[in-house]
Amino acid sequence: MQIYWTKINQIIEETSEVKTYLLDCPKDFTWEEGSHTHFALEGFNAGEKPNRGLIRHMSISTLPHENSIGITTRIREQCSEFKSTLRNLKVGDEVALFKTHSNIPLKREDKNVYLLSSGVGLATFRPLVLDYFDRADNVNQIHSLNIDSSKEFLFTTVFETSPDKKFTSEFVDNRKDYYEKVKNLAADKDGLFYVVGSDEFLVQNIEVLREQGIKPDQIKLDKREQALLEFLSADLSV
Repeated sequence: MQIYWTKINQIIEETSEVKTYLLDCPKDFTWEEGSHTHFALEGFNAGEKPNRGLIRHMSISTLPHENSIGITTRIREQCSEFKSTLRNLKVGDEVALFKTHSNIPLKREDKNVYLLSSGVGLATFRPLVLDYFDRADNVNQIHSLNIDSSKEFLFTTVFETSPDKKFTSEFVDNRKDYYEKVKNLAADKDGLFYVVGSDEFLVQNIEVLREQGIKPDQIKLDKREQALLEFLSADLSV
């Protein structure tokens, strides 16, 4: 396993609780839209066994042509050891990346794509939307729907409705409105539905989509194959 050590080159305050850490791109480090990586802090591999408290599974919120690896995360006042340590890091500090992989690249199958996310989960979709803006081949249109109860919505300059680009973006701050909109979107029985958020959020969205007749192979999750099967097969009786 190759571990890439790299430096923080910029820290962006996205909202009162959300920060994006932009990292230098190590030589030979590659990724695509929808990628996640293991993001580790200094000291994680100092002992005989890795300190899992200093490692997190994070989405990459940038594309390679932006020349920085973006890690976007919410850091609340009361937080874990990992988040507390991360909050105190500064530009120039080192972090590690390893085991980078994409479970949800943008599918180009001449269908409508629906991006369903909760809070900072929107960071996973930012590269997919930018990739679509760069090249819209074989994607009919994209509709993004994000729920964030903080009302401090992320990446509003990217997630901005653009009829010319066949892109629609919606933000809501409550579950009732969110799930009503999901039901309406699921009227498209041929669409592709990408879902990113907590496991509870995934389960709830899968239930709603399946109740509306959306098939498991139309639902895309940021999960490895075995976990993906577990999430989707649990609801096959609907």
